[in-house]
Amino acid sequence: MSFIKDGKLSENTLSLIADDQALDGVDTGIVSLERWLELSNTAQFGVLLPNTVDVNEIWPQIKNASVIALEFPAFADGRAYSQARVLREQKKFSGEIRATGQAVVRDQLHFMQRCGINAFELREDQDADACIKALTVDFSTAYQSATDSIQPIYVRRR
Repeated sequence: MSFIKDGKLSENTLSLIADDQALDGVDTGIVSLERWLELSNTAQFGVLLPNTVDVNEIWPQIKNASVIALEFPAFADGRAYSQARVLREQKKFSGEIRATGQAVVRDQLHFMQRCGINAFELREDQDADACIKALTVDFSTAYQSATDSIQPIYVRRR
């Protein structure tokens, strides 16, 4: 599986740790929200948020995470886009926001990035170079404001 972080092909040093996997000897990884809440020292772990979770409600428990992974299980489910925007714009989260799931594909990466996501776990059928191009070349201007540009285009054109 390819991994893109900050617009570059990178090594994925954090893998998902199953809830039934022992943490003895495990230095880093990403754990489920349920497991995150059970652990007393979570500094070395990232947290996987289901797209059904209200970020505003769970924020006090996850605000110290270095990585927050968001689930994109299907194309028709855009709730993780909203979670990313809340994390970046309202909560001012500066750590890694990672997109994971079946809907993390080339056609969606630009929009995910505009919502504040800076790391992408690509599906096996995705070409990493084409995905990087989608982040940097395919779109030159966006009409709406987002985390990457606060002002909409009509204001910037003045």
